[in-house]
Amino acid sequence: MTSQRTPFEPALTVFMMVKTSPEWLGFTVDRRFELLGEHFTPILKKHAANVTLRFFDVEFYSTRVTDIWMWDAKDHHSYELLVEDLRETAFWDRYFDVVEILAGVENAYAKNYDRPLVTA
Repeated sequence: MTSQRTPFEPALTVFMMVKTSPEWLGFTVDRRFELLGEHFTPILKKHAANVTLRFFDVEFYSTRVTDIWMWDAKDHHSYELLVEDLRETAFWDRYFDVVEILAGVENAYAKNYDRPLVTA
C-alpha cells in the first residue's frame, strides 16, 4: 500500500478504521506483501484516477483498530465502486475487520458559509 498525493480536489474523505485479523497476522511478512500485490494493489491502480489511499498504522496506540485507511475520492460514486471491489476480496472482513467508516468533507463548514479556512 503506497501513500499518494491526491491529484484532484476530493469531494469526500473517508476514514476506514480496520483491525488486522489473526489470519492476516499468521502470514509471514513476505506473504502479506504478496497478497497485497496480488489483490489490493490492482484495485488501487484500477481506481487511481478517482480515489487515493493513505495508510496509517495505529496499533501502537489503539486496541480497537490497528490501521486507518484514509481514502480521498473525486466523487461519491468512485468511492462506492472502490468499496464494491474491495468487498469481493479477502481484505474486507476476513484479513481486516472493517470496524468503522467515517466519511467527511474537508473544510465544508468554511465553504458552506463562504468563510476563510481556520488552519494552524
